[in-house]
Amino acid sequence: MQVMRFVNWVAAALLAHAVGCFQNLVGQSDPKPLHVGTASVELEADDGMVIAGGITAGKAQGQEAPLRVVAVIMDQEPFGKLGIVSCDVLMLTRDLLEPVFAEIEREPGLARDRLLIHCTHTHHAPSTVLVHGYGAEEVFCRTLQEGIVRAVRSANTNLAADPCTLFFAQGEEKTVGENSRLRLADGQIYWVGPRTNVVRPTGPFDAELPVLAFRGQSDQFRAVIFNHSTHNIGTRQPGKRSPGFYGLAAQDLESELGSRVCFLAGAFGSTHNLTLPGNILAQRIKEAVKETVAKSKPFPVHQLVALRQPFNFKVRQFDEAQEDVAVTRYCRQYVPSHADPIIEVFRSMRRQLAPLQGQTKTTWLQVMLIGDIALVGVPAELFTQLGIDIKNRSPFRYTYVVGLANDWIGYVPDTTAFKLGGYQVWTGYHSYVEPGTGERLVDQVVEMLRQLAARPSKPEVH
Repeated sequence: MQVMRFVNWVAAALLAHAVGCFQNLVGQSDPKPLHVGTASVELEADDGMVIAGGITAGKAQGQEAPLRVVAVIMDQEPFGKLGIVSCDVLMLTRDLLEPVFAEIEREPGLARDRLLIHCTHTHHAPSTVLVHGYGAEEVFCRTLQEGIVRAVRSANTNLAADPCTLFFAQGEEKTVGENSRLRLADGQIYWVGPRTNVVRPTGPFDAELPVLAFRGQSDQFRAVIFNHSTHNIGTRQPGKRSPGFYGLAAQDLESELGSRVCFLAGAFGSTHNLTLPGNILAQRIKEAVKETVAKSKPFPVHQLVALRQPFNFKVRQFDEAQEDVAVTRYCRQYVPSHADPIIEVFRSMRRQLAPLQGQTKTTWLQVMLIGDIALVGVPAELFTQLGIDIKNRSPFRYTYVVGLANDWIGYVPDTTAFKLGGYQVWTGYHSYVEPGTGERLVDQVVEMLRQLAARPSKPEVH
């Protein structure tokens, strides 16, 4: 009899434990409703504006598609709002974005640590920064600042009353980019010019293409966000202003899916398309996103959280003679018809950077969690190897880098890339951080991810 009582007691205890676990599981998988709002604003530009992305100042003739700001706002109790903004420009620096963050904090009251402002890195829009042989187009910069604020306010106003479900899948697109830092037979690293003596690529290519598709109760799309890692260079009509092939794909998708589509560039610093025309690039990205949307599944969103931290780095020390030899050698050999103006642009940038050597500067790193999907905002053209390192070391299975977020500090290469040399590590406004910066950035981002992974499952009440 005593044995039977003991067995019954153990069975009851096990049943109670199982019920408790099930109740906890149900509680964790039954989050508050998620609400999503989107908006886009078109940016006015004209043929008199210098186009960013080249070494010397150039201009476009006409425009093939709108340059836009696309905003997506998510809201979920008790976490509050989270915002993602994507701008069809090459890059934006902290000094341009600080007043934007301040205005958005005032109204609609979205804190800057919960707002990520990203640039698609199109090489076919007016210049917004001082880089290479030209400066920023001030009128366009003001237009862009106003456009970001308008887009966020409109997206906030457009927050749908009925809840959304996140559908998620990780796809891939392997053909629209490749590691473009090719080792040449003479030991140099490819930049531009002929590629008749290629030995091998010097780094990886990240083909992952995650898609987050937010659907309303009637299954219509509210917003689609996708991420991929290649330089956004390529148009359908050469010589025109354009959001680039990623932006063209996003706009095509909008007409087919019936919702706004937001592109986020990944860790693309060492990756370009070297062979395909822009129309093919746009088509392949569009098809890859559609295929990924088709296989996406409901993904629980039990939290909307963000963490933003300062990151300190130093302007590199450089040897002027060695820098000049590297630039001159490559340009004389591979782009002889344009060598002189390119060489002079780099000399000019180094003269201006020389007094800044060794100075410490501060930028921002940001991590956002949409459920257990982690978006890592870095203010740079991060080399792909560093992006892969973040993904491999993250405590979150689904982790994706968002480059050119909240600031721009140029190319951030890995240590091996510095040793190999090449355009991306030649000193200039496009590349001025000291070696080791990339590895320190990865370490800090991974620690931020770990902090979020270790936080309580329920938010603190203040």
